[in-house]
Amino acid sequence: MAASPTLRRRRLARQLLRLREEAGLTAKKAAAQAKAASPDRPWFEAKITRIENSKIQRIRDIDIQTLLDVYKVSDADEREAYRRLAREASQTGWWVGYRDVLGSGTYVDLETEASRIRSYQVLYIPGLLQTEAYARALVQGGSVIADRDVDRVVEARMLRQGILHRADAPRLWAVVDEAAFDKMPAAVAEEQIQHLIEIQRPTLRVQVLPHSVGPHAGMDGAFVVLDFERDPSTVYVEHSTSSLFVEDAADVAHYEMVYDHVHAMALSPSDSIRWMERRLESLR
Repeated sequence: MAASPTLRRRRLARQLLRLREEAGLTAKKAAAQAKAASPDRPWFEAKITRIENSKIQRIRDIDIQTLLDVYKVSDADEREAYRRLAREASQTGWWVGYRDVLGSGTYVDLETEASRIRSYQVLYIPGLLQTEAYARALVQGGSVIADRDVDRVVEARMLRQGILHRADAPRLWAVVDEAAFDKMPAAVAEEQIQHLIEIQRPTLRVQVLPHSVGPHAGMDGAFVVLDFERDPSTVYVEHSTSSLFVEDAADVAHYEMVYDHVHAMALSPSDSIRWMERRLESLR
């Protein structure tokens, strides 16, 4: 499985917070002891807090070792495990080369190590399931991305789909509102719908939420729930100029409940395929 530096950074942050609490230290006291142990390094309460909130992207090895000393972690194997985790958290992935079109790349980074992806989309097909022609039509249709960047946005989106072809590909469940099919550009609709039918397998399902269901729990908008083998789930909510990662356990549970509702109201996978086949027939 591809490693996610973002996920490693969040895991390291949680573990360092746990170590500090087990040591009975406040962030202020931990910083003071770190400063006494390593006077040549900048140590202050805010730095401890930023590390524990995974706000510092690269933590130097000397700082990790200082914190392990302060928290009385003496076992050599345990110390090396923390140091290795810090090194992995500082690495970068292929998406770094596309920061001009992907922004921070945090979502793509987390997506690479998800064990399950639960997607609910209202107006378009999830990026992992888009054909190149459909993706290009979406990007160009938005008219807010410079022409010179269109190719790079589409290229990055196609590269993301590589995770679906790995031996350890994440399970993907996508609930897509019928509105997304209504808004498909006519020139690419047939190919895109055919792709959705052909790509399905036991670990990848697309379910249509038809207009006929009426009001439902997901009407506030689209979101994606990312699940991980060893880490807490997170929810991604995208907006036009920003994005939100929901990590609070209660909030994540709320989104999971909403997903369960829309999933239950959507057509079954087999009925969804038949629905898409009828849609294809109408296009032809």
